[in-house]
Amino acid sequence: MYTVDPRRTESAEWADTWLGIDVGSDIALSNTVAREIIAAGLVNTEFIEHSTSGFEAYAESVQSWTLERGEEVTGVPAEAIRDLARDYAKAETAQLCWTLGITEHANATDNVLSLINLALLTGHVGRWGSGLVPIRGQNNVQGGGDMGSLPNKLPGFQNVTDPDARAKFEAVWGAEIPPEAGWHVSEMIDEMEQGGLTALYVIGENPAQSEADVSRAIRLLEGLDHLVVQDIFLTKTAQIADVVFPAAAGWAETDGTVTSSERRVQRVRKALDPPGNAKDDIEILTLLANSLGHDWEQRDAETIWDELRSLSPMHAGMSYQRLEALDGIQWPCPDEDHPGTQFLHGWLWEDPMPREPAAFSAVEWVPPVDPLDQDFPIRLTTGRRLDSYNTGVQSGGYRSPIRADAVLDMSHEQAADLDVSQGEVVKVVSRRGSIDVQVRLAEGLRHGLVFMPVHAPDVVDVNQLTIDAWDPKSGTAEFKATAIRIDKITRD
Repeated sequence: MYTVDPRRTESAEWADTWLGIDVGSDIALSNTVAREIIAAGLVNTEFIEHSTSGFEAYAESVQSWTLERGEEVTGVPAEAIRDLARDYAKAETAQLCWTLGITEHANATDNVLSLINLALLTGHVGRWGSGLVPIRGQNNVQGGGDMGSLPNKLPGFQNVTDPDARAKFEAVWGAEIPPEAGWHVSEMIDEMEQGGLTALYVIGENPAQSEADVSRAIRLLEGLDHLVVQDIFLTKTAQIADVVFPAAAGWAETDGTVTSSERRVQRVRKALDPPGNAKDDIEILTLLANSLGHDWEQRDAETIWDELRSLSPMHAGMSYQRLEALDGIQWPCPDEDHPGTQFLHGWLWEDPMPREPAAFSAVEWVPPVDPLDQDFPIRLTTGRRLDSYNTGVQSGGYRSPIRADAVLDMSHEQAADLDVSQGEVVKVVSRRGSIDVQVRLAEGLRHGLVFMPVHAPDVVDVNQLTIDAWDPKSGTAEFKATAIRIDKITRD
């Protein structure tokens, strides 16, 4: 087990080898690993010839990424990169797992593509024990995407730009669907500033505390003509809303489905009635539609699910009865005789190939958007702690003996260099804002790198510091790579 992480985390302590990569150099590492695999003659030639395209151009694109160059850019010793490359290529089975450390960058999509390249080089994809494993950050993220909560997709990942797909949904929904993709969250924030977005409906999200450069986000949310929030908590976003709809807790107070990271759709069953005037999301949306002059009948979750199955081929065979009998089914499941698809990319091993080969992607490394310099010489990265959840809305009201959310972690060497001590309050300054926060001396951090969790914005809001640069392909902001300085605070 190899762990690649700027910090020596608890996960890294379980690993055989920890590669303490410099923040934002993920593509440099992937390209160096790829070049070493190619140079050592360890590529899966048979798989590449049968299942992929674009190998020659890709191999040329990584040619300059020698072990020496990889060490210089990533900070990882050349020998460790060499060992990783050879162990991964020679392994009978191997998986690449990643979370937000890869995707919360301004080149997030290219980071992921660089990992896909490694799987295609070695054939570690689409078969038992080998694969690409993006680990979702919270329950049912996958299900949300499956149901069309992406700006360019209809349910079942059907493109909104496809006229045949739109026509199918329009016939059932009795409404016209815009033929172009909508805005993702980062674009919405920009459109608020430019006047293109004047009203917002927020369901189960807290952008007033979750967005990068959060001072700007709050200013723009407060400047909207109309803001509606539908949630189980009175979040910071809900507190500035014009209207708040109290919703039921989906995991205990409603019927429905959730989908795991392995594409397994499972039933959720109502166990409790929601408190007070809180209502199921379905009921809220139906009542709102009728108040706006439409004629929607109140339908239960299974009826809506069956409508979804009639429109999404990958869900067509997943009746409630089959989901219960089989304890969940993995999509795609095109009909009720289909068992579900165990390996999403298993088709790569079929002969003849049922579709176009998987393409290699030549991706170039670029440094983080927020550069280090004399004024901002320290790299801040942010992330999660085990006991807390996102902006702390769902976990902040509960005590935990291991919680340390409102602190700045730094190494003993960094503290000595800055002449600060454990528990001292310092001022952390970025190009966008500043916060006062308590220092915690931590193992697993190198000089020049500090860490803050994201869970306590009501106490110390680290997103006052983070940059809102975002990946043009996915829209994710660069939370992981902020340039800062740390100033001592002189108190009377």
